[in-house]
Amino acid sequence: MQVPLSFEFFPPKTAEGTVKLRGVRQQLYVMSPEFCSVTYGAGGSTHDGTFGAVREILEEGVNAACHFSCIGATRETVRKQLAELMVMGVKRLVALRGDLPSGYGAGGEFVYASDLVRFIREETGRHFHVEVACYPEVHPQARSPQADLQALAAKAQAGADSAITQYFFSPDAYFRFVDESRAAGIALPIVPGIMPITNSTQLMRFSDACGAEIPRWIRLRLASFGDDAASIRAFGLDVVAAMCERLVSGGAPALHFYTMNQATATLSILQRLGWKGA
Repeated sequence: MQVPLSFEFFPPKTAEGTVKLRGVRQQLYVMSPEFCSVTYGAGGSTHDGTFGAVREILEEGVNAACHFSCIGATRETVRKQLAELMVMGVKRLVALRGDLPSGYGAGGEFVYASDLVRFIREETGRHFHVEVACYPEVHPQARSPQADLQALAAKAQAGADSAITQYFFSPDAYFRFVDESRAAGIALPIVPGIMPITNSTQLMRFSDACGAEIPRWIRLRLASFGDDAASIRAFGLDVVAAMCERLVSGGAPALHFYTMNQATATLSILQRLGWKGA
């Protein structure tokens, strides 16, 4: 059974990266994604790159979701950016609290992502489909799992349409989180975020920073491969494809891939599952 797919990219920092990403997108469009999203740097630091990539995706005939963070922002700056996105033809947002660039004070008129979601609804009604983030293994800054669920509930009450999870490698963590969300009265579709495994050092660094748990057996297997990149990729393909299969068979409403601006690993997973585009 196939479910809707979405692919996430980050705005390239160089002209060469921009050209490369165009090619990556074309490879992934074969899988007929429901939308492609583009991340937004701390404090809006990648505004031009993010909006530029979103504009290109729309011009390529694919729905684009713009990540949109609010920490350090004012209501007026957010209002202007929402208007800009509406003129561009954007219909989806990923609304996040976000992080401030290093060295900045708190500032801004928004404290939580739920404040941003509420403001988006006040300003634009139902123009945007609003995605929010959620954390099956608990946000690293949350006071408790219960507080983390309450934060998701607040985003739902503010007007969010659906949620995308931080990546994980334990399907049980996802299914438990969905069950706990439903028990807490949160009815949002919860889409699992999928991170292909291609580079063990990079994966460990990302996971330590964002609080995503790498099960011990996966860590040990990756460590055993040393610098054998081909074995790491083959093992990663086995692990992530099997997880996706279980997630879909267990009722996940869609899959959202953190592509890292690469096509091969994501395509390999989907091809392993026997998925075909339109």
